[in-house]
Amino acid sequence: MPEGAASQPPSSPTPLSQPSSTRETPAWLSGIYAGICLYFFLAAINVMGSGLKTLAKMPGTGQRIEELFNAAENPFVPLLVSLLVTAIFQSSSFTTSLIITLTAAGVLQVDAAVFAVMGANIGTSVTGILVSLGSWRIRHQFQRGFTAALVHDIFNLLAVAVLFPIEWMFGPLIKSAGFVAGIVGFQTQGKQTSPIIVITKPVVSTVESTAQQVFSSPTWVASAVAILGLVLLLVSLVFLVKNLKGALLRRIEGLFRTVFFRNDLVAGSVGAVTTVLVQSSSVTTSLIVPLAAAGALKLRQVFPFVLGANLGTTVTGIIAALAIVDDPATAVNEKAVAATVAISHVLFNISGIAIWYPLKVVPMTLAQWYGGLATRSRGYAILFLVILFFVVPIMGILITRWWSGPTPGP
Repeated sequence: MPEGAASQPPSSPTPLSQPSSTRETPAWLSGIYAGICLYFFLAAINVMGSGLKTLAKMPGTGQRIEELFNAAENPFVPLLVSLLVTAIFQSSSFTTSLIITLTAAGVLQVDAAVFAVMGANIGTSVTGILVSLGSWRIRHQFQRGFTAALVHDIFNLLAVAVLFPIEWMFGPLIKSAGFVAGIVGFQTQGKQTSPIIVITKPVVSTVESTAQQVFSSPTWVASAVAILGLVLLLVSLVFLVKNLKGALLRRIEGLFRTVFFRNDLVAGSVGAVTTVLVQSSSVTTSLIVPLAAAGALKLRQVFPFVLGANLGTTVTGIIAALAIVDDPATAVNEKAVAATVAISHVLFNISGIAIWYPLKVVPMTLAQWYGGLATRSRGYAILFLVILFFVVPIMGILITRWWSGPTPGP
């Protein structure tokens, strides 16, 4: 018995581990795939922007698109729309890129775009909640995982709760972001030569010519270009994250327990850098929640990591802003507008960290309290997921639009 038991383990893992290693994509090949996906991601920004700019110039059509997101006088609408879109697509990178492109195209006002970015920050934390439900059957693991995911949600909610009314009344994020955009050189007027626009021109031209061959109406052509750009943006981002995840995350998971969480600064930096590399805070959250559920990480270690992930995800917006080039036919400085929105996203996250990191006992205590409640009755976890990410935004959009109502006559 002992000999058989001793001899069996070395032989059994070998056939199981070899096939998976032979089928695994090499890191260098994943890197090439990721580069291709990044190219199409940048091209999608310009494809979508081309269609949106054309639609925005058409009477009636541009107004209907604008009404979907744009309500600067009622900033709850763009916030809730963005929250819902991000929760559905589970990617704040996707939503932020969409917001920046809409703003640069003149479809979305800058004021509304900043509030939409806040909604994207909340919406992206849905992924952690979904991942935590994977340990549903094991009580103590579920409590640790759900609480770790919950601290991300609560931090974002608290940051919006403080900064939303301040921005609504005084606009410090927009003003500061515009100032920073001017300092770093985004205020240059006139036609700009950009390697990004040159490199992605073939994709943009191909999509535009294809749409013109299929449709005869200018409205349908512009709509098709915008929709194809939107689809290309989503698909390229999904594959970009998938390839970067395969090339990087599987190789660093073992270091998380021993190196990356030895103090808050290191944990936050790792969260930011990892999110920049994979271009998705959802991916890094998906990694951290199972580790917390398994007991490898404490909540006090998870908290700085998710703060860093929040900051790292803003890089996608910066990339999207850099991909936009001013149209000399318009008076709007599109790159400056896009950069203002992207920088405001960065400043929003920095401000949230500056406020709540010193008061981290508040979000951590709230997460532990509701995590314990959801552990005793699992329905509270589902309730939180459904109400925060779907019921609240949908009902909020309907109520705010109804409350605004038609403009009363004289």
